[in-house]
Amino acid sequence: MREHLQQLGNTRETCVVNCSRTMHTYRQILYQLADTFTIDTQDKTIENDLIKTAFDNVKARKALYILIDEAHLLDIQTLRKLRLLFDRFPKNHNLVLFGQPELLRTLSMLNNQDIKSRITYSATLKRLNDDDLTDFIHQMATTTFDEGALTLILRHSEGNLRLCRNLCMGSLIEAARETQKAVTITHVNDVLVQPHWRSHEQLIKQQAHKETPP
Repeated sequence: MREHLQQLGNTRETCVVNCSRTMHTYRQILYQLADTFTIDTQDKTIENDLIKTAFDNVKARKALYILIDEAHLLDIQTLRKLRLLFDRFPKNHNLVLFGQPELLRTLSMLNNQDIKSRITYSATLKRLNDDDLTDFIHQMATTTFDEGALTLILRHSEGNLRLCRNLCMGSLIEAARETQKAVTITHVNDVLVQPHWRSHEQLIKQQAHKETPP
């Protein structure tokens, strides 16, 4: 969906503003907007300049889309400030928030109804099936993944494209270290033993085992 909206920005009828560095403060997000809008502005006038530019785009008959990635990382006060800012934008602009499920849980709290009440559409992206992930793996590398490696990658990816990519890249590195042309289950397991791939329960058991006296 994100890629589709960004492609719309290449048309004359659409203006797409993308904010990807969403762990920044409210002020820094404003500068991201100004940078994407390609406007020269000062700190004191940045909000008014953004609003004016938004209206200029609408007057030019352009559909305005503002994309904020990883929106669940924004604290609620920043979201509330953004809500107040976008309330002054043209009524027909589109604000699209991409985030993890905790974003909706945060907005469902009673004290955040002022933001949730403005949502006109929401969707949950389902996990990818094994066939789609397999196609992705075959497209991302010419190196062969044998059947055992592929099965193990699919099991631990759990339909998450980013996890699948990271596990594939780690396995490719392990195979390259051994100058092997094929990724095997051994290479995948060499990645899965790394702490960040272990579950919380596994790490606790591992620590308890180390602390148990012989």
